[in-house]
Amino acid sequence: QVQLVESGGGLVQAGGSLRLSCAASGLTFSSYTMGWFRQAPGKEREFVAAKSWAGISTNYADSVKGRFTISRDNAKNTVYLQMNSLKLEDTAVYYCAATRKVFGIISGIYEYWGQGTQVTVSS
Repeated sequence: QVQLVESGGGLVQAGGSLRLSCAASGLTFSSYTMGWFRQAPGKEREFVAAKSWAGISTNYADSVKGRFTISRDNAKNTVYLQMNSLKLEDTAVYYCAATRKVFGIISGIYEYWGQGTQVTVSS
């Protein structure tokens, strides 16, 4: 049974930082592209960042480029999202996801999803 478990969310002031983690089990982690998505209240889920199975390819949404960094530790079956210079508009539930299909930013290609972790940025 595949499980993706996010952690690290919370309440932070604008300009602050958070580091999200996603621990994976039940799959061959090193074979999967890992992605982060987010969904704000009343909005559709949107792509945030992705890193390919070997870490060679990385992609970010324009809204987070230069502020967020995705990384992975295949030995620990964990993907991270370092979020710096947080803005009010970064408030959302953040989800990690895994796919073995192709490297991409479309949520539909991701096969497995975590339950999400809330990130709230206050002024």
